[in-house]
Amino acid sequence: MAKYVAQRLLLSIPTLIGLTLVVFFVLRVVIPIDAVDLKFASAGVSDPEKAKELREELGITGPLAVQYLRWAGRLVSGDFGKSFYTGRTVAEELILRVPTSLEVGLGALLITIVIAIPVGILSAVKQDSFADYISRGGAILFYAIPGFWIATLILVFSSLWFNWAPPTEYHDLWVDPWANLKQVALPIVLLGLSPIGTLIRLVRTQVLEIIRQDYVRTARAKGLPSRTVYTRHVLRNSLLPIVTVIGLQVPNLVAGTVIFEQVFVLPGVGRYLLDAVQRLDLFVLMATNLFFGTLIVMANLAVDVSYGFIDPRVRLN
Repeated sequence: MAKYVAQRLLLSIPTLIGLTLVVFFVLRVVIPIDAVDLKFASAGVSDPEKAKELREELGITGPLAVQYLRWAGRLVSGDFGKSFYTGRTVAEELILRVPTSLEVGLGALLITIVIAIPVGILSAVKQDSFADYISRGGAILFYAIPGFWIATLILVFSSLWFNWAPPTEYHDLWVDPWANLKQVALPIVLLGLSPIGTLIRLVRTQVLEIIRQDYVRTARAKGLPSRTVYTRHVLRNSLLPIVTVIGLQVPNLVAGTVIFEQVFVLPGVGRYLLDAVQRLDLFVLMATNLFFGTLIVMANLAVDVSYGFIDPRVRLN
């Protein structure tokens, strides 16, 4: 197992290098606007000499290949550059903002797993019953309705009817846990709605397929309790595709944090990215896109490694 994990880690290195190449060349080649010129234009200043000095200071002069190597070399040492507008290092900002994004994203993933798996199993066990119809209808509804649309409706009607609006001052989890929970609970629940609908339908399909297998009939014929049959035989053998889909939901949750942090005024990486897009803050754009891409690579790595623990039939060597 340790050898397999080491191999997967080594294979993720070329993926991360390819990710840095894509991020750098898309932001330096595809986007035709020069961030330094944009900064001077927004300030109403035209000074080619100072603009040239700033480019040299930031390391965005010379051939693109040289610029990439210069930027990648700084990444290795943990230097993500500085914001063009605030002057603060991107690493400092990420240290402050990453916990918020992880709290929202992982909280939504936890909500998805805790709700979807039991409801999916119940829907399969009670096939074609009233509970099955309700769970399937709810799954389709959750999947079809965008969470950010519901969030917008909640904010609009809450402010009109109840004079309520989300707090603009963020409370850190480790400083004031209760105030933090009240602030992030609604975004977490709304972000998890769509994955809940997807996972309920998958769990139901997988459990229905497994309970028709011969070894499940044999377990029942031996007199094993239903709880044992479903936990040891049905659920465990259904987990591989379920875990795969949970891993595939990570990009959706990552994209969701970008929207919900802006809607609920949460100081996370997603909001930092949107602010950088509006101002074309080059190094912030590079670092935040690299962060989200790395998160997805690590999620896929975790899914691959989990296969060996879930199903002993998977030969990792």
